[in-house]
Amino acid sequence: MERGVHLERSGPVARLTLAHPGRLNALTVAMWGELQAHCTELSSDPSLRCVVLRGADGNFAAGADISEFPTERDTEARVRHYHESVVAGALRALRDCQHPVVAAIEGVCVGGGLEIALCCDLRLAAEGSRFGAPIAKLGFPMAPDELEGLLAAAGPVVAAELLLEGRILSAEEACTKGLVTRVVPAEALETEIERTIARILANAPNATRWNKRLIRRLTPPVRPLSEVERVEFFAYAETPEHRAGIAAFLRR
Repeated sequence: MERGVHLERSGPVARLTLAHPGRLNALTVAMWGELQAHCTELSSDPSLRCVVLRGADGNFAAGADISEFPTERDTEARVRHYHESVVAGALRALRDCQHPVVAAIEGVCVGGGLEIALCCDLRLAAEGSRFGAPIAKLGFPMAPDELEGLLAAAGPVVAAELLLEGRILSAEEACTKGLVTRVVPAEALETEIERTIARILANAPNATRWNKRLIRRLTPPVRPLSEVERVEFFAYAETPEHRAGIAAFLRR
């Protein structure tokens, strides 16, 4: 499957596949844009009932494509645009999709891949899949708009464990911490996805959409950062440790 975010439709079910061969489906800027466009389009289609999101070739996604960082995130202004417009725009469109979104997770689900999964309503993981956000090793923190999803799913204790320690969690541990809905044997993932779709389709469409909307509406919101706080946060982009972390990753 060539690089991109691929959409397939089958009646009331849409399937999105993240694909970046040889890069564990790391998302390029173009792929973030495709994800946003697809989610916006699907949300506006009343004939749709369910969206399944997965990665190609046995992995969900390894986050952002760091090979683009020297050109797409080379200044503080471009780092801020990347996170607040490119990434946050895609995550918002995914989270705001009016239809239930089911993540089918295999293999690696880290960094931006984890952020994408956490915007889905149901997260089904195969045994052997792995979860984390070890981005501090690269010299940068998780952006505020992206951290909101992690906090909403698992709270500050788990967020601190992932971001301060950089731990990679097994599927079973991720499930106990609220990052995953349920874990099934790898060979049973496809069957469980189909069963989940069937259960969703058995419900009244409008009731399902309202339930999704109200779950989000009644979840306590995170207090937004001020503009001063955002400026202070994105100042990390010009620090030596950030540049050194990215350079070290690219050399590997």
